[in-house]
Amino acid sequence: MAFLDHVLRVPAYGWKDEQGNLIKPSAGQIFNEFFSRLNVFKDRRNWLPFFSWLKVLCFVPFFLLFLFKFMSPWMLFAAFTYSMVIMGTHGTVWHHRYCTHGAYKFRNGFWRFFTQNLTINVIPEEIYVISHHVHHAKSDQPGDPYNAQAGFLYCFLADVTHQPIATNLSEADYNRVTLLMRHTGVKANTYAQYLRYGSYVNPGRAILSWILNWGFWFGVFYVAGGAALACTIFGAAGFWAVGVRTFNYEGHAKGKDKQREGIDHNVNDKSINQIWPGLVAGEWHNNHHLFPKSARSGFKPHQVDMAWYYIKMMNILGAVSTYKDSKKQFYKQYYLPYLASKAEANVKPTINPAMLEVLPSN
Repeated sequence: MAFLDHVLRVPAYGWKDEQGNLIKPSAGQIFNEFFSRLNVFKDRRNWLPFFSWLKVLCFVPFFLLFLFKFMSPWMLFAAFTYSMVIMGTHGTVWHHRYCTHGAYKFRNGFWRFFTQNLTINVIPEEIYVISHHVHHAKSDQPGDPYNAQAGFLYCFLADVTHQPIATNLSEADYNRVTLLMRHTGVKANTYAQYLRYGSYVNPGRAILSWILNWGFWFGVFYVAGGAALACTIFGAAGFWAVGVRTFNYEGHAKGKDKQREGIDHNVNDKSINQIWPGLVAGEWHNNHHLFPKSARSGFKPHQVDMAWYYIKMMNILGAVSTYKDSKKQFYKQYYLPYLASKAEANVKPTINPAMLEVLPSN
């Protein structure tokens, strides 16, 4: 745990107080931290959080053009499908199940690159992956970079305030970061470059990848449907880029105890299974916290898992060589014992309290 205790850059207000309790910063403290870490003039090592939000700002003109010029029933349908289903599913397939948890393996680098760039580039892998390992190790505890108990802003702005890696890691600890990232195909900075830029990824490579990805997809959508479709899809991607930052706050029940018996079987944190994220992105979050390395998290028949369908399809086509599926383990370890316990409770004889009054005392 020592490595995960300090791999992320600690916010100015800290993770916990002297008694070990979660620090819940005020909105002012969070905003101060947010804008301080976006200041590339103060410290060039702030470049990656700045870059992440620069992309979001670049989506704004496309979204406004969609909203006020190209809006139509068909464009609205395209925007909804791309933002909610395609972007959401890709985030689960790529960032969550592959980059972070290694739930499956690609046959070769081509299919990894194909899947990585299957949608418009939004989230830097480095910001997501390292912090998500910490999230699972410290879920809903002090040090969790998006602890829902600290409020909405604490989670919504976490990609800047809590998720970047620390800028003063030792060479040994930086090498551990590279081990967590190596399979993603994102090329690492040398340790000397890391000390200069404060990041795993090199700024030049990140910017080039962004330009090529956006240029390719804008061209594809422009050829397919002109400026209307291209602006609509890019606006939809921007909508998702903002909306996805609310997920962990909602997925951990806004920091409250909202788990339901027979639905949420992991009781070690506040994660819950939600219908909407499950249907559109395969993100059955409580199931995922039970088996984070599973390529499937929609275990029950009604739990549609679009991300799993993509991974399974790629396996059938030969693009994915191996995967881990924990469905059988879920049923054996959690769901069947739950059903058995409910059945046993229903057949146990009950005693009418009134009958106790006529029973003999001896």
